[in-house]
Amino acid sequence: MRFQTTGGPLLSGTRGGSADGPVRVVMLHGLTATRHYTVMGSRHLDRAGIASIAYDARGHGLSAAAAGGPAAYTYAALAADLGAVVDGSAGDEPVVLLGISMGAHTAVRYALDAPERVAGLLLITPAHLPGSGSGDRSPWDRLAGALRGPDPIEAFVRESHLETLPESFREQVAAAIRQRIGRHANLAAVADALQGVPRSSPFDDLGDLAALKMPAIVVGSRDEVDPSHPLAVAERWVAALPAARLEVEPEGKSPLAWQGGRLARFAEELTSA
Repeated sequence: MRFQTTGGPLLSGTRGGSADGPVRVVMLHGLTATRHYTVMGSRHLDRAGIASIAYDARGHGLSAAAAGGPAAYTYAALAADLGAVVDGSAGDEPVVLLGISMGAHTAVRYALDAPERVAGLLLITPAHLPGSGSGDRSPWDRLAGALRGPDPIEAFVRESHLETLPESFREQVAAAIRQRIGRHANLAAVADALQGVPRSSPFDDLGDLAALKMPAIVVGSRDEVDPSHPLAVAERWVAALPAARLEVEPEGKSPLAWQGGRLARFAEELTSA
């Protein structure tokens, strides 16, 4: 499927579940990922007859690049793109938004702008915490530079500094990175996103989340090899959202954020809330 945004790029998406009627779940991936990395191949929503859309964000996967370089990759622009997908697939019905990291931030920005269009929020591994400082953006810039140079996928793997991981995980993670980055049609556009998105904010104050009255599930992570998505941020989001609960894997277990079947079941639950 294709979605034409207002004054922006053409987006590429895939519909799942029922072929008839409005879409009930819209899925948003994280930065440098694609629509294949939302419910990780789970067919649970399809089997439940719940129509869904997973789409590639601007500059990612098979979606077109945005004109204007890194400055075109802001949460305001990403939320406007999401609006085009919702309007183009859900009719007048509100939808459940399933978003991972950048996708979670985009979902919240859109929900703040158009709460009447959102039936529920499934927010997976959020990272944005207003007031925590601007942070060091140079790692994102180095990853962007890797994608603009020779042998970009291998350069991206090297710039990911896998030597900081336990040795037993390194080759597995490297293979996953190669597969993920290899799904993009335009690596220069992904580089633009890497420089633009981390410099943008989906909202200015944690108190802004109090306006979101719809049911919400926030999925945190105890994954020590993913320090950019700390559990503490998910906990703060849950405390700020009026109708939210936290879901996280038990100590020592595989991250819930990567269990596509569980995520799909949470989305199904929200369609009935």
